[in-house]
Amino acid sequence: MIRASSRLRLALVTDTFAPEVNGVAMTLGRLVDGMRLRGHDVTVVRPRRPEDPAPERPWDATIDENEIVLPSLPLPKYPEVRLAWPWASSWRRVLARRAPDRVHVATETALGHIALGWARDRGIPVTTSWHTRFDAYVGRYGAAGLTQFALAWLTRFHRRARSTLVPTASLARGLAAYHLPGLAVLGRGVDTVLFDPRKRSPDERAAWGMGATDVVALGVGRLAPEKDWDDAAEAVARARAQGVPATLVLVGDGPDRARLAGLPHVHLTGVRRGEDLARAYASADLFLFPSRTETFGNVLQEAMASGLPAVAVGRGAAREVLVDGVHGWRVDTEEREPWRQAAVAALHVAPDQRVHRGRAARAAMLDRSWDAIVDTFEAHLHEIGGS
Repeated sequence: MIRASSRLRLALVTDTFAPEVNGVAMTLGRLVDGMRLRGHDVTVVRPRRPEDPAPERPWDATIDENEIVLPSLPLPKYPEVRLAWPWASSWRRVLARRAPDRVHVATETALGHIALGWARDRGIPVTTSWHTRFDAYVGRYGAAGLTQFALAWLTRFHRRARSTLVPTASLARGLAAYHLPGLAVLGRGVDTVLFDPRKRSPDERAAWGMGATDVVALGVGRLAPEKDWDDAAEAVARARAQGVPATLVLVGDGPDRARLAGLPHVHLTGVRRGEDLARAYASADLFLFPSRTETFGNVLQEAMASGLPAVAVGRGAAREVLVDGVHGWRVDTEEREPWRQAAVAALHVAPDQRVHRGRAARAAMLDRSWDAIVDTFEAHLHEIGGS
């Protein structure tokens, strides 16, 4: 147990949190669980989800010893994503009574801005996370003219913090030009007990309509334009035209669900969690990760831990952990056609070659524990406060 003098009172402020199904929510859940196991006092400030108990007045915050839950609104095109209404009464007074000595703000929304200003006004050391390059997303939604505005919003937000944590060294290098105070890398771990190739299931494959000799190419993540699932579907279609019995299985949900469901040789499973998700990974033969906008991509590490070789763009986790020719196929260009060609080639290789690369991928993940990531986070919080 930590010494009382070293115990932190942390407020973690975010618009997404576990058990929501995305990499940021999962990462934050791991950090909070790890900090609490180390004896720190952590209050999470987050939006209300539909399944949460509602207060008598819908615009009031809900308070308990571990969380402050704010009223929320669904994000357009992403109804499963909710944004907090940070002008709800009383929550900042409640937070002030809990007297946090550190504040970590994980999302650059209205809630994040208000919480960051609240901490600065009180002289509380505040850190932020830069998880997602939203400035790279806006063009995918027909708003390319807002790219510079989005970048200015993000950089202004993070410059107000004492430190900004990013998931990869490559992202840190890319952001260095914007002179963010205390820019530091906080990586991502992977649960190699949950994600394990021994969970491969013939029954799972049969539920997808796949036999033992079919090639299952798996994708996991939001079904949204920025994930570039069309490239994965195109690669599978080309391989099938060349005689490979391949199918693309997509795990997730999002605004592109209906359109992707209409593509040939694409099977959608919906959202999977926990053991169901682990079984889906292990029951596939190849992991396809075509997104060109990832800052990390937890799903790549989960796939590798599950014994899947991967075809990925050389960004985020792929640049950090995937060795081309050893763990799969890494395409170090953001042009779409080279990635498609690599995916087709991967679908053509002999099953024993895919298994060999998958075993190497699994071995590479065995020393990437969440405990080490939480240790780094804890040490950084102490460092920024001078304790």
